[in-house]
Amino acid sequence: MFNFNNRVALVTGAGSVDGIGFAIAKALISAGARVCITATSSRIFERATALGCMAHIADLTDPKQAAALFAAVAERLGSVEVLINNAGMVQNGKSVAQAKLGGMSDAAWAHHLGLNIGVTFHCIRAALPAMQAAGYGRIVNIASVTGPMVAIDGSSGYATAKAAITGMTRSVALEYGREGITCNAVLPGWIATASSNAKEIRAGRATPAGRPGSPAEVAACAVFLGSDAAAYVNGAMLVVDGGNTLTEMKGAF
Repeated sequence: MFNFNNRVALVTGAGSVDGIGFAIAKALISAGARVCITATSSRIFERATALGCMAHIADLTDPKQAAALFAAVAERLGSVEVLINNAGMVQNGKSVAQAKLGGMSDAAWAHHLGLNIGVTFHCIRAALPAMQAAGYGRIVNIASVTGPMVAIDGSSGYATAKAAITGMTRSVALEYGREGITCNAVLPGWIATASSNAKEIRAGRATPAGRPGSPAEVAACAVFLGSDAAAYVNGAMLVVDGGNTLTEMKGAF
C-alpha cells in the first residue's frame, strides 16, 4: 500500500529480532525504503544481515554519537528522510529497579529521561537540518500509552519520559509543519516482545482484543505515519493497544 521509493529511513533500537524496531525496519524495507538500523551492541550487524540493510552502533543518550550516526547514514545512503525513534524503555547493560516516585534515586530518574526523551531529542535535532533543506521529513516517535494515557505503579520515571515524548511530538509538528516535515507518535499498549514478562503477557490477554499485540501490528502504524500517504497527519497520537485504555471497569467482572 505504501511505496517509499528508495527514501532513506533510520530506525533506532532495532537490536532485538522479536522487537518493535526490527519489525518496523523489515516493513520499511518491504515498502522500498533504504534503511539503517541502530542499537548499542554488535548484534545489530546480525540483524542488518538478516534484513539486508545498513547497521550502526551508537549510544544515542550521547548527542555526539547521535550526530555521528546521522553523518554515517548520510555518507552511505543519503540524508535521513524518515526517522523512526524507537530506542527507549530498555538498553543492554543498563537497568534500574522499579520504585515509587518518592523513593526514586537521581540516577534512576536520569536513566529513564535520558533513555527515552533524551534519545528522542538528540535524534530529532540531528535529523532536522537535512529535512529542512529538503523540504521533506517524516518523524515517528514510538512512545507508550503508559504516561500519556495511563500509569503503572512504580513506573513514574518511565511514564514521565514517555509523556514528554508526546509533548515533543506536538511541538515539532507545530514548529516544522510548514517546512514539509511531519511528526507523529505511536503509543503501544501490551505488545509481546522478547522483553515481555509473564505478568505483561497476562495483562495483554485481559484487553478487549483478548491478546497482546504483535510488533508487526505496531510496525504497520509506524509505516503509515512515515509514508507520503500520511502527509496531512501531523502531531497525532496513534494508540495501538487492542482497546485496553477504553475499558473503564477493569476487573469488575
